[in-house]
Amino acid sequence: MTQAAPQGKTRLIVVSGLSGSGKSVALRTLEDLDYYCVDNLPSALMPAFVRAVSEDASGLHPKLAVGVDVRNRADDLDRLPGVLAGLAEVGIDYELVFLDTRDDVLIKRYSETRRRHPLSGDGLGLADAIALERKLMRPIAAIADRVIDTSELNVHQLRRLVIAELGMSSTSLTLLFESFAYRRGVPSDADFVFDARCLPNPHWNAQLRPLSGRDAPVREWLESQADVALYLDQLRGFLDTWLPRFRTEGRSYVTICIGCTGGRHRSVHLVERLAEHFRRSYDQVLSYHREIE
Repeated sequence: MTQAAPQGKTRLIVVSGLSGSGKSVALRTLEDLDYYCVDNLPSALMPAFVRAVSEDASGLHPKLAVGVDVRNRADDLDRLPGVLAGLAEVGIDYELVFLDTRDDVLIKRYSETRRRHPLSGDGLGLADAIALERKLMRPIAAIADRVIDTSELNVHQLRRLVIAELGMSSTSLTLLFESFAYRRGVPSDADFVFDARCLPNPHWNAQLRPLSGRDAPVREWLESQADVALYLDQLRGFLDTWLPRFRTEGRSYVTICIGCTGGRHRSVHLVERLAEHFRRSYDQVLSYHREIE
């Protein structure tokens, strides 16, 4: 018996792709955009997941995202097209996105990160594991609504693409606050860059050094510094004045980057505080810490 469609309109994004192509980055970005995300969910459980979240007592959650990859069993992957067709029948608006990457780029990424490919446990070398995965995932790629080649995209570019093309409301301005370390270079996609290296540095406190700007002791130490408070207040005032102009001009997203020496303390703290402030007046505000995420 076909289940009745949940009241209201639910959007489901199914993110699939090759291991190392950026699926986790895409899911984390969608989660930042207020999607209810579940990774590696068996296809057979997808209708129950959609129904359970949609009928939650706290109200309809209209934005859902599910990750599907080679970790799912082969028969589960075969079942996915029928499951998606069933969801469409009950009024679920879904989009299947497949992230693809060239083999040479995948090999380089695995070599740099030293991560183990999920299929290498069967005694396969990396190249053979990638070839087998590509074969297993070919039917999913064939039915994808959108195939995104991430071969030439870094993490930040992929996040921006997901924000702009998948998760963003077309009528609102999305803000991305990003912390970074100057010693690793300024993010190439920055719209605004602010330098926090002039502020007192928790790095020189042996107890605070191992922590980050997200941790309470670092936050409390920085909040006790008059220069930090002044810097944050003036930065908020500047952005409060000028960001609405971008919204008026029809811009869809703005990236504000804050850097310090190591990208762990001052810049992280400022990004978190700014994101907290602007979430009160903007629907879509993301924070990202390049050096600790």
